[in-house]
Amino acid sequence: MTATARATAPGTVTVPGRRRRSMGWLAVLPLLAFAALSFGVPALAMLSGAFTAKDPATGATSYSTANLTASLDGAYLTALLGSVKLSAVSAVLAAVLGLPLAQAVVTSRFSALREAVLTASGVLANFGGIPLAFAFVATLGNSGVLTRHLGLAGAGWNLYSFWGLVLTYLYFLVPMMVLTITPALDGLRAQWREAAQNNGATTVQFWRYVALPVLTPSLLGGLVLLFGSSFAAYATAAAMVGSSVPLVTLQIADAISGNVLVGQENVALALSLDMVVIAGLVMAVYLPLQRRSTRWLA
Repeated sequence: MTATARATAPGTVTVPGRRRRSMGWLAVLPLLAFAALSFGVPALAMLSGAFTAKDPATGATSYSTANLTASLDGAYLTALLGSVKLSAVSAVLAAVLGLPLAQAVVTSRFSALREAVLTASGVLANFGGIPLAFAFVATLGNSGVLTRHLGLAGAGWNLYSFWGLVLTYLYFLVPMMVLTITPALDGLRAQWREAAQNNGATTVQFWRYVALPVLTPSLLGGLVLLFGSSFAAYATAAAMVGSSVPLVTLQIADAISGNVLVGQENVALALSLDMVVIAGLVMAVYLPLQRRSTRWLA
């Protein structure tokens, strides 16, 4: 072995005049191929269908923006705005409720309580769909256990409404917020609190001038994550409220199945493209916030 060409590590060889290259990246190729097949092909099909218009008389197809125009008009636009409103309200309420709960867990002296809450949050954050809808219908529906025992029906309570759906979404959004914000709360250094107290700051002043400014990127990032989770939810709303609450995911399902109008499959693809654009804008906000919060709390 010479000084100009020698093995420096398994799978890495230095060659005269060339940069050292590791062959480990080849192991990623199956994952990239799977991602391209699972996400790339459907994405291309969605783009092609969203811009393809079909003549109902002749059956001829042509590229047009008619589907996108239809997806941003009438009932479709109402459903899109309804999903944005539902997601925004649910995300804000979940953040307001999840932050103090996470803070209580972080400052608790009982490690068993912390582990129990975080474990439960991990389970509940992934509990959704039809089982969640059934649980709320059986508990707070028109004939639910709590509805009958507490007389909620006489007080005007209606689970199958906008606010009923918000309450249902909070069941998995609050635990998700706890999981999201807990690492950021762990990053708040005890020295910061001690320095604030030594300078005469109260607990409220510490949170207002020190903790919250540092946590703001993580809080906004959590809001974005919660917004995206509720924006993409479908099964819970479909099983619980049906068409009584206009949501874009329900409109997509109706357009594909032809429940309203036949031949609206491409409009459904245009609605899906609208959702992807909104999700992309949300992620464009989320990623810089995550980088900024990591810089402060690392």
